Amino acid sequence: MHQHHDLIQAVQRNCHIADARHAGDYTLCVYLLKMREFYRWEQGVGFQQVLTSDDVGDWLTQREAVWDALDEQAFVPLPINGSGEYDPFDNEAINAQLNGHGLVYSAGYGRRCRPLFFLAELEQKIEHDGYTILVAGRELARDVEAPPAMNQGKHVFIRRESLRRLLWEKVEEWRWNGIDSPLGRAIACYDFDADVEAALDVMAAAEADMIVAHEIGEVKAGQVLGDAAWQQMLFALPPSHADIMLRAVRDHLADALYTIPELLARDNPASMHFYFGNLTAMRKKLAPQLLEAYQHWHETGDTQKIAAWAEWGKVHWAEMGSTALSLFQQQGGDALPEIEALMGSG
Repeated sequence: MHQHHDLIQAVQRNCHIADARHAGDYTLCVYLLKMREFYRWEQGVGFQQVLTSDDVGDWLTQREAVWDALDEQAFVPLPINGSGEYDPFDNEAINAQLNGHGLVYSAGYGRRCRPLFFLAELEQKIEHDGYTILVAGRELARDVEAPPAMNQGKHVFIRRESLRRLLWEKVEEWRWNGIDSPLGRAIACYDFDADVEAALDVMAAAEADMIVAHEIGEVKAGQVLGDAAWQQMLFALPPSHADIMLRAVRDHLADALYTIPELLARDNPASMHFYFGNLTAMRKKLAPQLLEAYQHWHETGDTQKIAAWAEWGKVHWAEMGSTALSLFQQQGGDALPEIEALMGSG
C-alpha cells in the first residue's frame, strides 16, 4: 500500500465527484474518447496495447454507477500524514506539506467552472524569472479531464504524464487520417516507427518547454488584463460563443507576449509545426494573418511575419480584451452581443 494511500483516495474521490458533475459537458464522441484514455491510465494499459470494446464497456458501466452515487456529494478535505486535514483548494498549504515528500498537488477550475484535481509524483521544482514551475511525473489521482498544464498565480504546473498521453492521442489521430497538416509535420520530425516510447519522451520534453512558455504568457496576459476581473467575467458568463471567443483572445495575447517569442528563439521546426497544429478553430478564425505567417515560414523558412504578428498582437489583443471586459463591467450579461461583435470584427 502506498504510504499516502488515504490522501490518494481522498483526491481521487474529489476527482470522481467533479467528473460526476461534469460528464455531461462533452459530446458523446468526445466523452467516449476521454473515457477510453482514462481507462488506459487507470488500468495501466500501454499505448500500443489494443483496447477491446468489452473491456472498456464493462468498466464504463461500473464507473458511471460510481458517479451516480457521488454527483450530489461535497468535496472532501485532504488528510496529510501528521498535519491534519486541508481544504482541497488550498494548493499553497497542501504543496508546502507535500513537495518535500516528492509529491505535487493542484486544484483549480477549468472551462465552465469545472473543478480540476490531480496528485502526482514531483519530478522537478524550478524557479524561473519569478515563477515556480512544478513538473509532475507519474499521476496518482486525476480527473477524466487532464490538461497537461495550468497556472495559478506565479505557479505553473506541468503534467508530463498527461502530456505524453495527449501527444499519443494526436499521433494516433494523424496515423488514422494521414493528411499533410502542421500536426502531421510535427509528428514526422520524430521516429515513432522505430520506438514509440523514446519518440514520445523526446517530443514531450520539447513540448513541455513550450507549454511552460504558454502558461507564463497566461500569467503575463492576466497582469495586462486584470486577472481577477477577467476570471470573474468568465465565471459569470453563460456557456456561449462569446465565452469561446474571449478565451481565444486571451490565448492570443499570452502567445504574443511570451510563447511566440520563445518559439522563435528556440528555432525548433517540430515545435513550430506543433504549435500551429494545435490552434483551436476559434483562434484560427480570429487570427487568419497568423496562419498566413506560418504558411510563409513553412514555404520559405522566414520567421519575420510571425515575429511581426506577435509584436502587433501584444497591443491588439490587449486592447480587444480590455474593451470586452469594460463592456461586461458596464452591462453584465447583456453585453454578450456587443462582445461577440467586437471580437468578430478582428
